[in-house]
Amino acid sequence: MDEGKGHNMKDLLLYIAKNLVENPDAVSVTEVEGEQELTLELRVASEDMGKVIGRQGRIAKEIRTLVRSCAQRSGRRVSVDIVD
Repeated sequence: MDEGKGHNMKDLLLYIAKNLVENPDAVSVTEVEGEQELTLELRVASEDMGKVIGRQGRIAKEIRTLVRSCAQRSGRRVSVDIVD
């Protein structure tokens, strides 16, 4: 397994989230390696939660779509969890 491939997706998620929120310093992503897929846990300041989820979860869905498409190119299965 190429360690760098997971980091591309982590960096992408960090970049997207930091550009959506008021408190970019509070953004963090934790990689949780599962048997079938890599889970990226996104944490943001509580007051920024709405900015990364969006109305009816639209922004969260778009973030997941972008990360998944990046993951497919590297042949990995990745999911994004927004954790509070």
